[in-house]
Amino acid sequence: MTKKYSVFLFLFLLTGLFFNQHLEAQKNKTVILATTTSVQDTGLLDVLAELFNKKGEYTLKPIAVGSGQAMQLGRQGEADILLVHSPEDEIPFVREGFGAMRTTFMHNEFVLTGPPSDPANVKGVQSIKEAFKKVCSGKSLFVSRGDNSGTHKKELSLWKNADCTPAKGNYLEAGQGMAQTLRIADEKLGYCLADRATYLTLQKTLQLIIVSEGDPLLKNFYSLIPVNPKVSSKINVPGAKAFYDFMLSREVREIIDTFKKDKFGQQLFFTEKGVYELH
Repeated sequence: MTKKYSVFLFLFLLTGLFFNQHLEAQKNKTVILATTTSVQDTGLLDVLAELFNKKGEYTLKPIAVGSGQAMQLGRQGEADILLVHSPEDEIPFVREGFGAMRTTFMHNEFVLTGPPSDPANVKGVQSIKEAFKKVCSGKSLFVSRGDNSGTHKKELSLWKNADCTPAKGNYLEAGQGMAQTLRIADEKLGYCLADRATYLTLQKTLQLIIVSEGDPLLKNFYSLIPVNPKVSSKINVPGAKAFYDFMLSREVREIIDTFKKDKFGQQLFFTEKGVYELH
């Protein structure tokens, strides 16, 4: 009985080992991308994910959250690669060893949106510093992402640049992604900082108009950061590299540069030309 039991136990353990290795192999075919919500809300992520998956080597599993949450997933080893737009957080993320490298590969632009009545009289003010001062001094409602995202961080830096802090009663933190925050601002008739691509995608469903745009401070840079495999043994290093190479390919650059350009009559995203910014 003892010998039979030993053989049974050996076969059981062998089967379990084989099963676990099979699961690990299956798991490594999945690339977990932690990404900002703007690429999802605009539909760009769907297009790129479908194309990447058609290559057949890996399957992309996107997790669309704010940039702050995306980097937290990276710190925990719960993502293989990040697509984020919060430079002030990205640089220390890499320097502290959580990111293997950082490549800034595209940008779009932030715009300040507001109600058609424009109670703060911002319309036509190109200086975003002056625009934020007008919203603040006019005691108008401002709806913030309030979610530690790249957009939220940019907004906070713009308040600091304007040397103005909105009164609590005039400041609403949505704690939501970009699309939902715009819908709340639209409902409340408040001002809101948004990326142009998401705003244009939702424009037909909103009353909000663009009241300030074009200031160089409103450029919104996106970076790819493969998570350092030292963070966790779960990191799919080959899969992350495959997606990284895919995103920097000529084929994808053309898709990004022309994405919905015909529909909106303007370019939504711009790939960085020449040498990519590496850190």
